[in-house]
Amino acid sequence: MQTVTQNKVIELVECPRDAMQGWPHPITTDTKVAYLKALLEAGFPVLDFGSFVSPKAIPQMADTAEVLARLNFSGIKTPTKLLAIIANVRGAEDACKYKEIHYLGFPFSISETFQLRNTNSTRAESFERVSQIQKLCLAHDKELVIYLSMGFGNPYGDPYNAVILQDWAEKMAELGIKIISLADTVGLATPVQIKEALQELIPHYPAITFGVHLHSTRENSHEKIQAALEGGCLRFDGALKGIGGCPMAQDDLVGNMDTELMIRYFKTQQYNIPLNEAAFQKAITMTSEVFV
Repeated sequence: MQTVTQNKVIELVECPRDAMQGWPHPITTDTKVAYLKALLEAGFPVLDFGSFVSPKAIPQMADTAEVLARLNFSGIKTPTKLLAIIANVRGAEDACKYKEIHYLGFPFSISETFQLRNTNSTRAESFERVSQIQKLCLAHDKELVIYLSMGFGNPYGDPYNAVILQDWAEKMAELGIKIISLADTVGLATPVQIKEALQELIPHYPAITFGVHLHSTRENSHEKIQAALEGGCLRFDGALKGIGGCPMAQDDLVGNMDTELMIRYFKTQQYNIPLNEAAFQKAITMTSEVFV
């Protein structure tokens, strides 16, 4: 295995929203606020904290605006940029009202079937939404993050190959998107796929930051992380305890990358992870109170 020694900083995107949205038991607003405050104190560079989507589709996220209103940023030593997921122009308009939100994240599936399941729109319709949302973001000083979901294949039999992935990345680049995260939505990606996709995309689009949102079992997590590192990736999404996954994907979800597992691995490879360790451990302890 190749050893990484350049001591670069990893940009960790902690995703409590992804962990909470499909949780089978209701999580109270008070609990969400306390948990997010602990994660803010830990100093993650980016916190995927909530979503402005239909409460009928994702009821667990119906209180995102209330949660945001109750977050207290005083005393937070390391600034964290908040990211909210949106699925249409209306959600983007709602998110743009809040100065605390820096990133809007849009899940764009390169699988037609999953795009319909996830946002009730075709890829063509969704791409038009992305164009409109990008204009909104530019007008409101926000950054749009595009998640290319089902980025390494899909369980529906829809056409997939590396050329399809590259074509959609090119379309996003033409809109001026600066951050694209390759999402292994149901954990299908092989390490070879991950590495080759990043090695193809990163040099071709130097103005774009490419991240990965990988879902994985614990058994093959290290191989996928290493493949992404060797592909040149420095932006990784994760969730404490590996909880979560997209509830619109399939019934048997493969969990998110475990943030604690990723951090341990990055440190063995000489990468810098600038977190408040005491606050991070407090957040880990809180997971047993949040996810019950």
